[in-house]
Amino acid sequence: MRSPLFDQANQERQTDQRWTLQSSKMLRTAMNGQLDVLAAQGAMVAYQGQMDFNYEGSGSASKFLKKMVSGEGGNLMRVRGMGEVFFARQAEDIFLLELTGDGITINTRSLLAFDANLNWDIKSMVNGGMLAGGLFNLVVNGQGVVAVTSDGPPMLLDCSRQPTFVDPQAAVCWSSNLIPTIKNDFKFGSLIGRGSGESFQLAFHGPGFVVVQPSEGAPVTAAA
Repeated sequence: MRSPLFDQANQERQTDQRWTLQSSKMLRTAMNGQLDVLAAQGAMVAYQGQMDFNYEGSGSASKFLKKMVSGEGGNLMRVRGMGEVFFARQAEDIFLLELTGDGITINTRSLLAFDANLNWDIKSMVNGGMLAGGLFNLVVNGQGVVAVTSDGPPMLLDCSRQPTFVDPQAAVCWSSNLIPTIKNDFKFGSLIGRGSGESFQLAFHGPGFVVVQPSEGAPVTAAA
């Protein structure tokens, strides 16, 4: 049988590295039976070897309460075993971030997977009010690798030079030292951000960066 489908570029990448981009849209994670992986539920597209997939609990009462309020950060699964696991999300672009004792804040819609030895918590934003979506995000820190996704080629913005405003659905991740607030530019008959449902943005200012994807995703409505 002959087909471009069988080209070398489409075959599994054989490597000893734990985290490898099989392609720009698929992640290969080698599991050695020792260090687990935490991943977004539903992100696994294939695996080889012996794997166990289990719902990851909140780990603490405070995290559990935050999940009840936010609906975010709770859809994690713990992966352990021997072999390879492949992760992807709707053909979005995947990027690996290696943390060396530092941290990053991630929009949970953009979280794909990370080393289970990393510390994580759910943080709420200041002045969030009762809006849904983007008000609770995942803060990860320590030493290890985090995989995030972007719906299209991302853009990196420097927030130290001037105030920066981003639609909550377009923000992928940002420096953990930045504490965004909610800015409301709502004017009757004029909606700025389609993804936010109304003209609400995340306001960043200070030394650090924010990564923005060229997509706002599904509209977000106010919490009932």
